[in-house]
This record gives sequence, C-alpha cells and structure tokens, in this order.
Amino acid sequence: MFDEGIQKAESVSDEAERDVRGSMLRGWRRKCPNCGKGPMMSSYLRVRGTCPVCDERLDAHRADDGPAYLTILIVGHIMAPAIIWAFTTFRPEPMVLASVFTVGCVALSLYLLPRLKGAIVGLQWAKRMHGFRES
Repeated sequence: MFDEGIQKAESVSDEAERDVRGSMLRGWRRKCPNCGKGPMMSSYLRVRGTCPVCDERLDAHRADDGPAYLTILIVGHIMAPAIIWAFTTFRPEPMVLASVFTVGCVALSLYLLPRLKGAIVGLQWAKRMHGFRES
C-alpha cells in the first residue's frame, strides 16, 4: 500500500512539464492552451467545455476575478499618465477630455479582458492547477 503511494507520486512528478509561456500566449490569442488551434472561448468571456480540435478539457479553470483585476490595473496604469499628459499639454475642455478618455478606457478594457482571461486559463492549464491536473 505504501509502495502504491510512492509509485503514484513518482508518476505525477514524471509527467512532462507544460510550456507556461507558450500556453499563456495561446490563451492570449484565445486559442486552446494545449493545441493552439481550437477556439477557447464560446462567447466573449465564456470558456468552452472542451477544445473542438484536440478535446482538451477547458472547463476546469478558476479565473474568477483575476482577469478583471488585471484589466483595471493595466488600463489604470496606461490611462492615468496619458490623461495627465493630455491635460497639461493640450488643455482641452473638460467634457472633451472626459469623453475621449472614457471611450479609450472602455475600448482598452474590452480588448484586454478576454485576452487576459485566456492567458490566466493558459497559465492554470500549464501549471495543472485546479481541475487541470487530471488531464
């Protein structure tokens, strides 16, 4: 019985390491972290149950609030200095400044959110986190 536990632990550690950077880049492109060909998303933010190309299980992810947090962090760090620079350099009307940067923030957020979710799912797949360890 003790030997079975050791053999099982050795088989888990002998599993091939997954390429973290590659799987995150495939996730950024919203493709399957395993094959890189099948689409990961079935809609804007909904992850498919399985990859239609390689049948890799994708529904085990636990991205939760991570993509939203990273999106807010990145958009804030890009737009805050940009709005200060635009205000001090051009001195636009407040409504013009607010309108332009509102559209910019929304557009950048909509662009980044699904890509960051894909990257986080790719990271979890590569590190065999949560339900990905069985596959």
